[in-house]
Amino acid sequence: MFCEKMRILFFNYEFPPLGGGAGNASYYLLREYAKNSEIEIDFVTSSADDDHHLAKFGDNITIHRLQVGKNQTNIHFQTKKELLKYSWAAYRYGRMLAKSKHYDLSHSFFSVPCGFISMLLKWEFKIPYIVSLRGSDVPGYSERFMFLYKFITPIIKTIWKQAYFVIANSQGLKELALKSASQQKIGVIYNGIDINEFFPDHSKANPNQFHIICVSRVTPRKGIRFLVQAFKILAGRYNQIRLVIAGDGNEKKSLEQLVQGLGLEDKVVFLGVVPHEKVLDYYQKANIFVLPSLNEGMSNTMLEASAAGLPIVATDTGGTKELVSDGINGFVIKMKDSNDLVEKIERIILNPNLEKAMAQESRRLAEKLNWEIVASQYVQLYRETSNVGKIARG
Repeated sequence: MFCEKMRILFFNYEFPPLGGGAGNASYYLLREYAKNSEIEIDFVTSSADDDHHLAKFGDNITIHRLQVGKNQTNIHFQTKKELLKYSWAAYRYGRMLAKSKHYDLSHSFFSVPCGFISMLLKWEFKIPYIVSLRGSDVPGYSERFMFLYKFITPIIKTIWKQAYFVIANSQGLKELALKSASQQKIGVIYNGIDINEFFPDHSKANPNQFHIICVSRVTPRKGIRFLVQAFKILAGRYNQIRLVIAGDGNEKKSLEQLVQGLGLEDKVVFLGVVPHEKVLDYYQKANIFVLPSLNEGMSNTMLEASAAGLPIVATDTGGTKELVSDGINGFVIKMKDSNDLVEKIERIILNPNLEKAMAQESRRLAEKLNWEIVASQYVQLYRETSNVGKIARG
C-alpha cells in the first residue's frame, strides 16, 4: 500500500462519445480507478465540440477535453487533421500540467500520437511512461496507414524503447508488434467486460426470426462488406434471417448502396450510432454476433456480445483466439471469405442446440474477464513505474 497518492497523467484522444474500443476501455478503467483513493489522474482527451471542457470522474479523476475541430458527422472516426490538432494541443496542455503538478508517471493509449507526447514529457520532466498498444498504432495493423507506417515506424520503435512498459491488449497484437521490434519486451493485458452491464436475456429474441448482429465501426477494415455478401446467399436460403449493423463510419453509405443493389433493404437494418446504454437490447434480441474484421486488437464489442450470451463468429485476428474457441463458443472464419461465413453461420442456423451451447460458453468465458482485474493489473504497473521515476529523479 502507498502512503501518498500516485499522480498519473493519462492520454487518449478517444473517449466516449468519441471513438470506439479504446475510448470505451479508457472509460471503464477510469471508472475502476475512481474507486481507488491511492491514485489521482488527469485524463487528457478530445472534445466532441468546439469548446474545452473539464469534468470530474469521482473525486480523484479530472477529464480534460481539448478542442480539436471535431467533425460532428463522424464521431467514431478521427481524421489525420484531428489527430494532428490533438497531438499539438495535448502536448502543450500536458506540459502545462507537468509544470504545475508532480506526476509519478504518464500512461498513453496508442503509441502515436499519445505515446510520442509521453516520450517528450519524459525527456523534459523525467516522467516515466507506459504505452498501451491499441491496434492502428502498431505497424502493419491498418491498411489506412500502410504508407504512413513506412515513415513513422522508427519513431514508434523509439517510443516503445523509451517506455517503461509496453502493453498490448491481445496476444495477436503483441505478435504483430514484435514483427517491427523483435527485441522489444511487450506485456499483455486484455480488455475487460462489465458482466453486470452486459448479460443474456434470450426471451427478447423473436422465435420466428434469426438475427445476426454486427456492432462495429463501419469502415473497410471491419470487413462488413463480406458479411453483407454472405448474407445475400443466406437470405436466399432462409427467409427468417435478418442482419442488424450497429455503428457508423466512412463505409456506411457504400454498404447501404450495396444492400440496396442486392435487394436486401427489407432484411438488413443499419442502426447508425447506438448509445452505449441501449446497445445491450440489440445484443439480447440477436441470435449470433459476427465480426469479419481484417484486423483487431481486443474487440470490446466481441466481449460485450460474449457477456450477452451470443455465439461469436469472427476472423482470426488480434484477440479472437482469446475470445473464441472454435466450435465451442463460436467459429473462427477465414478473412475476406464470404463462403466460409455462409458455412459457419448456416451451421448455427440449422442447429438451435448448438446455438444454445455456444451462447452458454460465451457467457462463461466473459465471466472470467472483468474491468476490476484489468485495472488492478495496470495499477501494479503504475506502482513499479512510479518507483522507477522516483529513483531517476533522485
